[in-house]
Amino acid sequence: MKYQNIVTKDKVQCKICPRNCILSEGQRGFCKVRRNVKNNIILTSYGYNTGLAIDPVEKKPLYQFYPGTAVLSFGTTGCNMGCKFCQNWKTTKTDIDISFLNRTSPSEIVEIAKKYNCKSVAFTYNDPIIFFEYALDTAKLCRQNGIKTIAVTSGFINKEPAAEFFSGMDAANIDLKGFSEEFYRKNCLAKLQPVLETIKYACNETDCHVELTTMLAEGENDSDEMIKRQCKWIVENLGDCVPLHFSAFFPNYKFSDRRPTAFSTLLKARQIALNTGLKYVYTGNLSSVQTSSTYCKNCSQPVIIRDGYKILKYNLFNGNCVFCNTKCDGEF
Repeated sequence: MKYQNIVTKDKVQCKICPRNCILSEGQRGFCKVRRNVKNNIILTSYGYNTGLAIDPVEKKPLYQFYPGTAVLSFGTTGCNMGCKFCQNWKTTKTDIDISFLNRTSPSEIVEIAKKYNCKSVAFTYNDPIIFFEYALDTAKLCRQNGIKTIAVTSGFINKEPAAEFFSGMDAANIDLKGFSEEFYRKNCLAKLQPVLETIKYACNETDCHVELTTMLAEGENDSDEMIKRQCKWIVENLGDCVPLHFSAFFPNYKFSDRRPTAFSTLLKARQIALNTGLKYVYTGNLSSVQTSSTYCKNCSQPVIIRDGYKILKYNLFNGNCVFCNTKCDGEF
């Protein structure tokens, strides 16, 4: 594996993500799926997945990347984040005997996507950063067969592997989980700055279409001040046209005693983002037609009217607003 350093004759350092785990022979990293085998980091979950599903691309969520198309989604086990509010903790935080999982090769995934007329394949449910090789081998075959590739990721990856990873992706939804180092340290067992660097790189230095998601947990990352700082950072570093989704937290894992996020909290965050200057802001998993629709950045008319993941009306022609002919940012 190229992203590793030999530390001693019996220890090797994994360099995929900023944890930079130093592993003795047979030891697994924080992610549970990358292991030192004879001083090589091996992906033990390669080819295994927790199931495949056909979703609308809006469920990733991607609202401005071939909206209304079908995507074949899959993930594996483990994660390099330690989020206490993880919604998929049963596959990311627990030890799973991979022999009980589905085994599907990259070529088989491509054939399934073709069979069911999926525009894209999405690496999701757990972070594709940790099943790096499996994701990229699949992405390469997808592109050879005219299928788009999507990463749903935390963005917690080192700079060098990030360049290879995002070169294989046509789109990504990156979780910006909160906007303070304290939040990341306390609730994600991780760091914010590497995520910000990944987002800047993906948005500014690649052809990958990027949308961002922040899941709001009340009392943790939903303060007006934190959301204002986040939105200001996005405008200053990425521009005002990066789509931003605010989604609701539901009690789970180590936050099972918390209350679910109120829709009013999402609405407040969305208004702050719009006031900061962002052009495309959505609410997800709690939404209305108003807050899940896409509006022209020039004339403010609705160019894609949605009810949640369902498209009700499409007012774009060749990607341009039918009312004023302004291009809508994204891929259509």
